[in-house]
Amino acid sequence: MSAKTENLKYSSILPEKRKNAAKRDKVADPLKPSESARRKRGRVGRGRSAGQGKTCGRGQKGQKSRAGSSTRPGFEGGQMPLHRRMPKRGFTNIFKKEYQLVNVMNITRAGLSGTVAPEDMKKAGLIRHADRPVKVLGLGEIPSGLNISADAFSGSCKAKIEAAGGSCTVREKTQASGGKEKRQDKAD
Repeated sequence: MSAKTENLKYSSILPEKRKNAAKRDKVADPLKPSESARRKRGRVGRGRSAGQGKTCGRGQKGQKSRAGSSTRPGFEGGQMPLHRRMPKRGFTNIFKKEYQLVNVMNITRAGLSGTVAPEDMKKAGLIRHADRPVKVLGLGEIPSGLNISADAFSGSCKAKIEAAGGSCTVREKTQASGGKEKRQDKAD
């Protein structure tokens, strides 16, 4: 490698005639928006001098001309709104329990062994919340006995775990209620 290295510029590659033309005669001005690009904020409610006219573009009287007035989303001026015109169907069961489902196959893939609790499943990324109900399903095989603690077990899961020499433990209801513990009355 030579001691001197030449820095090639675009102008050094050009023919001799165009070298001088390639040099910039004038330094570029700093960029700024044109006069018409930046408009002043419109002053509403200041009469005819503000350029909007007497009523500021709100028309004459009425609800929308008053200050602070608004209508809720979906309001159709007193007409029966769309959400009330649509037919209703079905219902929502407020007592439904929503379980986080985990297959036996996923527990073995995660490398969990010995006693497996919902906290361990959460650390392994199998469930999102350790304090919410967890149900273990029987898809897949179990190589060795596991002691699994959960809120519910499917029949096939229970059979596979017990056949492999493990056990299924149902968690207490107060732990898995999601923070809504039932009050227990004391009998005197």
